[in-house]
Amino acid sequence: MNYKHLHYFMQVAETGSVAAASRQLHLTPQTISGQIQLLGERLGGPLFEKVGRRLVLTETGQLALGYAQEIFSLGSELEAAVREKTRQGRTVEFRIGVADAVPKSIAYRLVEPAISVKEPVRIVCREWRLDRLLSELAVHTLDLVIADAPLPPTVSVKAFSHHLGGSPIGVFAARSLKSRSRKPFPDCMDGAPLLMPGEDSAVGQRLRAWFKSQGLRPRIVAEFDDSALAQEFGRQGVGYYLGPAVLAEEIRSRLEVEQLGVIDAVEEQFYAISIERRITHPCVLAITRAARSGLFQPLKAARKPRATQIRKAA
Repeated sequence: MNYKHLHYFMQVAETGSVAAASRQLHLTPQTISGQIQLLGERLGGPLFEKVGRRLVLTETGQLALGYAQEIFSLGSELEAAVREKTRQGRTVEFRIGVADAVPKSIAYRLVEPAISVKEPVRIVCREWRLDRLLSELAVHTLDLVIADAPLPPTVSVKAFSHHLGGSPIGVFAARSLKSRSRKPFPDCMDGAPLLMPGEDSAVGQRLRAWFKSQGLRPRIVAEFDDSALAQEFGRQGVGYYLGPAVLAEEIRSRLEVEQLGVIDAVEEQFYAISIERRITHPCVLAITRAARSGLFQPLKAARKPRATQIRKAA
């Protein structure tokens, strides 16, 4: 049996269509359909049936999917066991995916502790959309995925979400932009130019809901999937920049901006997603321990104005 056949089959089962799977795998639909047909013939029956526009697993397909997930899980355990046995005196390769919605500064702070483990480590880091990274995690080409949301319930990947921590959202502005408004925070955001996270980001959706609940209508001048690009626009004074309040000091210093306040009601959460229910990989252990004990410790109360306090006072 060919692992590729099982991989293609799992992707179609996850996405519900050959076309969607072909886009994720960068293969033609004909190639995927042909390989799945061969797999079905080998197993003695069709794996999918068409219901409307979606492909739904047959009884044989459901049985095959369960075994396929176990096969890839065992393959990952085999790789981990061999690496564990042979890594004495050798470099450990740690393959990690970072969802593009995760701020670069946070990603660095999270991944950096993996370099400090006892064994020599070579980190292979990939940045992509979360759904694509989870696909690679499912076939064990990644050891870990760092994301701003837990494993979506709609994704048929046998993996586990480990909460690392969260940070409220800080609002920052270049000095030239801040000088244009005399209103206190958060009222200064009403009508002000704003740089928003992309619609696919979990925190972007919560921010939009919060603005609506507060009666604030910022003027969204740009949306970004890439947080590094958003930072550069913020540094140039194009609009208010939104970033993790836990990194406020670093953001102010590096971007030469000022912090206007903190939106306590909206927190950006971060997760490590792995195929391990119980974390054993030394690099993953280092990441989770450092995040929970250091990076995401509660912020001190004596800080810039907070949206919840200002709105109550108003």
